[in-house]
Formats: sequence, structure tokens, C-alpha cells
Amino acid sequence: MKTAERQYTTISGVPIERVYAPGELPNPAPGEFPYTRGIHRDMYRGKLWTMRQFSGFATPEETNLRYHYLLAQGQTGLSVAFDLPTLMGYDAGHALSEGEVGKCGAPISSLEDMEILFRGIPLGDVSVSMTINSPASVLWAMYLAVAQQQGVPWARLSGTLQNDILKEYIAQKEYIYPPRASMRLVTDTIEFGALHTPKFNPVSISGYHIREAGSTAVQELAFTLRDGIEYVDWALARGLAIDDFAPRLSFFFNAHNDFFEEIAKYRAARKIWAHAMRERYGAQSERSLKLRFHAQTAGCSLSWQQPYNNVVRTALQAMAAVLGGAQSLHTNSLDEAYALPGEHAVTIALRTQQVLAHESGVTSAPDPLGGSYFLEKLTLDTEAAANTYIRRIDEMGGMIAAIEAGFPQTEIASASYRYQCEIESGQRTIVGVNRFQSDAIQSDAERIELLHVDEAGGRRQMAKLAALRARRDNGNVQKTLDALRHAAEGTENTMPFLLDAVRAYATLGEICDALRGVFGTYQETSHI
Repeated sequence: MKTAERQYTTISGVPIERVYAPGELPNPAPGEFPYTRGIHRDMYRGKLWTMRQFSGFATPEETNLRYHYLLAQGQTGLSVAFDLPTLMGYDAGHALSEGEVGKCGAPISSLEDMEILFRGIPLGDVSVSMTINSPASVLWAMYLAVAQQQGVPWARLSGTLQNDILKEYIAQKEYIYPPRASMRLVTDTIEFGALHTPKFNPVSISGYHIREAGSTAVQELAFTLRDGIEYVDWALARGLAIDDFAPRLSFFFNAHNDFFEEIAKYRAARKIWAHAMRERYGAQSERSLKLRFHAQTAGCSLSWQQPYNNVVRTALQAMAAVLGGAQSLHTNSLDEAYALPGEHAVTIALRTQQVLAHESGVTSAPDPLGGSYFLEKLTLDTEAAANTYIRRIDEMGGMIAAIEAGFPQTEIASASYRYQCEIESGQRTIVGVNRFQSDAIQSDAERIELLHVDEAGGRRQMAKLAALRARRDNGNVQKTLDALRHAAEGTENTMPFLLDAVRAYATLGEICDALRGVFGTYQETSHI
């Protein structure tokens, strides 16, 4: 009796045929429009991707030590994780910060904390990425002020400010102000960056958190690129020329488990963005057409069961990002289902990138999988599915209108539910979780050197903040906050006023409170 053949699809539901053969599969060379095969002709033969481990915990002092350690181990860029109070625009001493200071990122309440965070790190030579969104312009002002203290011209600074507020409303939910007020602040940074920081990316349009919330690869791709289109529309409405700012827009994608689907996603992303920039906006600069992206391996794929399996998952996901043409990469640590990465685990994660770069041979050709019938067709199918979503959001009136209607949120929730049902039914195998289980879970965990964040760190931060308030010029602080408030009430770019406030050592919470007084706060309406 003949056994029925299993039907395969990607996580997004794109069907996988049994055999692929030559067909109408356009395949321009790497470095050629629409950059499906990579944005550079020689890709990693000319320059490796930036190895950028995301890190932050306990206090600025301890995080600074970790940065020095990682750079000494061969990391080539920094990536700052901020704690939850900082992400929400609260100082360490705020009542809502209690129990959260330094727990899952570095606590930054003032310029003084930012000075400590980058102590001994030459900002003119080290690329810095900062994962911060609603109060992003405030933290960026602190970073720019520290660079000035170091004597580094802003024109030399390189790195990325995440600053993607739209994905907060869609997925991560760490927002403060209503969407349109937040978009005004993002546009302020884009405009300021175009004038003053030609090598720094003021926005990293982020699909990572959309995927971590449970989206499919196609949804991650579509919602992220449509967010990018929304930022472009707002910058153009401000009066900026497309080629004056588009080259500094960057992207941030997840690297998940389905190896070929992820590679196809990155290739489709470059193609969609190139066509949008040229045909939708008339961009003339080649740099405006080229989508550049950072990738991070999938935190949501890591399991506390059999945690050493996470090393394998991370290696495969990192390989997909590299074969997909990432410009920058973070690899997750094996212990992240238990705690923030310990030094031993983060070293293994960094070594994973270094082995890929220097031992695997994947850097020897710009697009090693280009021309694969399977991958080329999967890229086309992924592109088509993402464009369907993008057209649908266009018809709704743009991404803010779609968010207010709950469209991307509902789509992600439905996809997440389907995925979890597949795991629980056994339709989808997660090794060590729903198949190939082991009784040695506890002993595995005991062999991992977990990082423990000292509770005293939060108390030290609060004491440091109180001392700062006692010695600063509080009259000058109030003067700068009043000026910021007045600018926010009008139409001026807020960045110069934020710089004045942080230089006066106004705190993050004080600055965000001033803006809350003008913009108000946002409360999401449930659509599910």
C-alpha cells in the first residue's frame, strides 16, 4: 500500500514543492538592483558583518565592564540593552521602577549614567547600536553629548538608534505617547540626523519584535517594510528630500528556525525595498535603494528544556542570517531561557559568529545559495505574499490607521495561536520540548553559570540619582525643560532642546514627563 506523501509548508504557510527546476527566476548579480543577492558586489569578501552582542544589566558600571570584555574578545560593535524603566521613560527612583532597575538592561536615568556606560570606549572608533524606542531621542541626545565630551565630532559617529515606535504599538507595547506625537519625535531625529550625523542611522525599522510576538516570516517582512514606508512618508511631509535621509534608514530582522525561509525573507526584503524606493518615491541615490539590516537569532525559539540545544539553534539561525546577507549580527546565548547571558555563555555566542566567519567558508562567495531553484522560487513567493499585506495596509490608509484598527496586532495573535497549537498537537516538532525529551533537565541547568543581578545595584542607582539632583543647577534644569515643553507645543525640531536638557543633567523621567504634559500618554484599545 502506497504511503501518502507528507505535505510541507514554511512557517508562513508558503507551500514547498517536491522538486524545483529552472523557470522564470530572475537572478541579477550581487550588488545589482534590486539587490536580491546582496547590497555589495563582493559582500563578505570585502568586509565581514559587524559582530554586535546585545548587552546591558545591573548598573552602567557593570555593563561598561561587559562591553570592555566583549571588545577584548573580538566583538566589533556594541549593542546597548536598556532596562524596562528606561524603556518606559522612568528614572530609577520612580515608584513604577521598583524591582525592575537593571534587571533586563542597563539603567540610564541621566547623562551621568551614559558617561559611565561608555567610559573608556572611543565613540569615534566603535559602532554603537541602542535598542530604545519611545524615549529614543532623549537617549540619543545623551549619547551625542557624551561624544562631544570625548571630543568626537558627530560626523564621525557610526551606529544605530532603534527608534521604531510603530512596532511598539504593533508588538512590544513599550510606548509612552500617542502614535502621531511619537511619529513627530521620530521624524525630528531623522531630520536632525540628516543634518548632523551622516554616518549614524537614526531609525532601525524592526521586525525582530514582531516575530518574537508570534508573527510568521511573511508578516514580519510585510509589517516591517510597511513601517519603513510610513517613516518615509512622514519625513517627506516634513519637507526632507528622499535621498537626504533614506540612505541612513536601516532594518532589524529576526533569524528564526526555518533555515531557507529566513534566507528567502532577507532576499525578498532587499528586493521589495529597492522597488519601493525607486518606483514609489523616485529615489536617485543607489544608497537609498539598498536595504541594510541587523539580525538577531530568535530568542523565542530558545528552550529551558535541554538548554545546550540552544547552541545548535543559534548557530543555524546565525548561518541563515549570514547566507541572507546581514550587515550586523547578534547571536543569542544558551542560557537566555533562564537569565540574562552570563560571561561564559555570551562568549560561546560570540565564538559562534567567529567560527562562521573564519572557519565555515560561507564568506568566500557573495551569495552562495543564489541560483538554487528552491531558494529563488521561495524568495519570489515570500515577496508576493508580503506585497499582498503591504497593499492591504495601503488601502487602509497606512500603518497608523492599520494599528488603530488593530489589523497587524490581530494578524500576529492569530499566527501565534496557530503556531502554539501546532507545537501542542505535535504537528510541529521542537526538539527536547515536545519530542526527544530528557529527564536530565535540572542537571543541565545546574551546569550553566547563570548571571545573577545584585539587588543592591538598584539602590546604588537611586542614591546616585539623588546625589546628582542635589549638586546640579536645578534652576537651569527647569529652564531647559520649559524650553523643551514650549518647542513640543509648537513645530520646532525637539532635538536641540533635548540636548540642552540632558547637558543640564535633567533626568530621563523629568524630560519624558515634560513631553507627557504636552502629548499625553497612549492606552491601547483591545481588538481581539
